[in-house]
Amino acid sequence: MQRRILFLLNPKAGVKQKISLPDLIQQRCADAAVDFIIDHTRADGDYTLLKEKITAEKITDVVIAGGDGTISAVTAQLREMPVRFGIIPRGSGNGLAFAARIPKDPNKALDIIFAGSANPVDAFLINDHFSCMLSGLGFDAQVAHDFDGQTKRGFWKYAELTLKNVTGIKPYAFHLKSKEVDLSMKAYFISIANSNQFGNQFTIAPKASLQDGKLDIVAVEKNNLLSVLAKVLWHINYGTFTKDFKKHYGITYFQTTELVIENPELAPFHVDGDGKQTNKRFTVSVIPRAYSLLMS
Repeated sequence: MQRRILFLLNPKAGVKQKISLPDLIQQRCADAAVDFIIDHTRADGDYTLLKEKITAEKITDVVIAGGDGTISAVTAQLREMPVRFGIIPRGSGNGLAFAARIPKDPNKALDIIFAGSANPVDAFLINDHFSCMLSGLGFDAQVAHDFDGQTKRGFWKYAELTLKNVTGIKPYAFHLKSKEVDLSMKAYFISIANSNQFGNQFTIAPKASLQDGKLDIVAVEKNNLLSVLAKVLWHINYGTFTKDFKKHYGITYFQTTELVIENPELAPFHVDGDGKQTNKRFTVSVIPRAYSLLMS
């Protein structure tokens, strides 16, 4: 079957590139003798009208040049279409791309796209939100909300906001319930992870896999901030699953397929790095083999 690729470009995403991405796409598609269409991502996140275009134009692949939030919005609405998805990382964190071993360099990312090797990957629902990579409550969600309001993007702006929020970090009350756990805690943040990282190669769920049919839950509990930092750094490199939930080690880490999170203090909430309205209760469930991703 002749490939026909729809490229969705987010002109405002992340770090600027020196090369013109549309020109590079045109050149690479010509070299590979692949038909293509270039379109833009939508600020309102509504891609439902693309379903008709995919069918009419016989699109086989949808490639998103953007960040995790854009990828999440596109795959959420188009994942039931008979297409494969590709990524050209253009965001501030690019967590999903890094988890899938997709290089940030556009030429190398296009190498993977043209190689055409796709695999089914998982995603999850948290209340009515689709998440392809990582969602969470607490500290990192507050950073995400602050980042959403910035006109300047990129890694250094995100790092600046992270450091700014550290000075006012506070724990929130949570209750987690699944087949594996029934826990009440005070935590600085809780991450629900399908991929192994926040982004920018910063690992938060070291054992997470895009294809294991499970979600990795990481809760960083209230403690002395220096102790928290030391434990997080250890967890990034050597993190193991919690064996005894009656003991508190500072970080609770486990896997599940379904989870309920009670959030009585209304900790801030994010989905794939985009701030969302929070809730007092979240129901989380994995979606195995949610869509097909072009990856190495």
